[in-house]
Amino acid sequence: MRNTELVQWFRQSTPYVNLHREKTFVIMLDGEVVESPNLSNIINDINLLHSLGIKLVIIFGARPQINQLLAQNKHQSEYYNNIRITTSEALDIVKQAVGRVHYDLFARLSLRHSNAPVMDVISSNFILAQPIGVVDGVDYALTGKIRRINIDGIKDQLDRNAVVLMGPIAPSVTGEMFNLPFEEIATQIAIRLKADKLIGFCAEQGVLNENGEVIADLQPQEAQNYLNQFIEKGEYHTAKSRFLQAAADVCRSGVKRAHLISYQEDGALLQELFSRDGIGTQVSIEESEVNRIATVQDIPGLLELIRPLEQQGILVRRSREQLEMEISHYMIIERDGVIIACAALYPYDDEKMAEMACVAVHPDYRDSSRGDVLLTEIKKRARNLGMEKLFVLTTRTTQWFQERGFELAEAEDLPKYKRDNYNYQRRSKVLILPL
Repeated sequence: MRNTELVQWFRQSTPYVNLHREKTFVIMLDGEVVESPNLSNIINDINLLHSLGIKLVIIFGARPQINQLLAQNKHQSEYYNNIRITTSEALDIVKQAVGRVHYDLFARLSLRHSNAPVMDVISSNFILAQPIGVVDGVDYALTGKIRRINIDGIKDQLDRNAVVLMGPIAPSVTGEMFNLPFEEIATQIAIRLKADKLIGFCAEQGVLNENGEVIADLQPQEAQNYLNQFIEKGEYHTAKSRFLQAAADVCRSGVKRAHLISYQEDGALLQELFSRDGIGTQVSIEESEVNRIATVQDIPGLLELIRPLEQQGILVRRSREQLEMEISHYMIIERDGVIIACAALYPYDDEKMAEMACVAVHPDYRDSSRGDVLLTEIKKRARNLGMEKLFVLTTRTTQWFQERGFELAEAEDLPKYKRDNYNYQRRSKVLILPL
């Protein structure tokens, strides 16, 4: 009698093969994973994902390798807020450790496997860094943060069927090199690529409950709660904690799924992605959001959202009475009963122009696509009202609007009422978009 287990698994996996094709996955390879005896099998499975038409970005860390090399050189690292302070002496050692991991992974990923195409592995300066600087009197020295990501460059390589490999060292515009937390790189790459999945590995088969059982599903807030527990125990510098940090952030920003699996179990990656129940812990996006016209019941939530921006001078101050009178002009994005974004539309019928105003997105969601969702809805409403042009007045977000087709104009180009009431002291930029 033939064993049909493989046949059944293959049949079950077929829908997932079709579902994942042409999707973008960001894979986190912590330094713990790189040291695992199972790394070769993980690389083989990554190669298989690539052969199935999945676009892959691999972000690697090297914390244990860095720690080992620092210890060999009798150099003690200091941390603040769970981030390593990188002195110039330490950076030389960090670069050595990261370089070794980088070239080892590069070689393994580039190795041709039997009956499989060679993966074109690309590693380039897709990230520009800047110093974290001094925080609470603590100088982070050559520890950096992301200044800019060349997302178009990454997308171009993925469209060419290449695998993108990135590590935690990045240059600045002045030519200095900085050491960045690798979970921050994975987070921002996943968000800005609008990746379909974030995948990470840890020693266990995911997040475990009090009975040592794998928790199959977590929402972002639950993942954050577990992370806080690990931080309280002094366990932030583990593959699991760093993944949970990234997973909670990316899911809040629109990445639908994040998966945590074991780097010790052979085939865990394939079981998680191509079986009905999976094998590890999945962090999935919270309840669906609602886009709608605001009502007077939304005014407290609107005020809570826009007041901080008014205090910073980013938005013009609006009274509660003004909001009450103009509430029908506002569109909001509501998530679990909380207003996380808003924008208002004011039409000027005589000139067939409309203003998009009071654009605000909650800080937790500013790296996502909520601003684009608002703009799309505002444009739709403006066209339905017979408007031919949409304009904005802004002091801080000129480039964001220019990237979406708005062009710089002058106050004289505004509708008469708006032109007569233009605040020259505020010196807002005028941008206009033909509809």
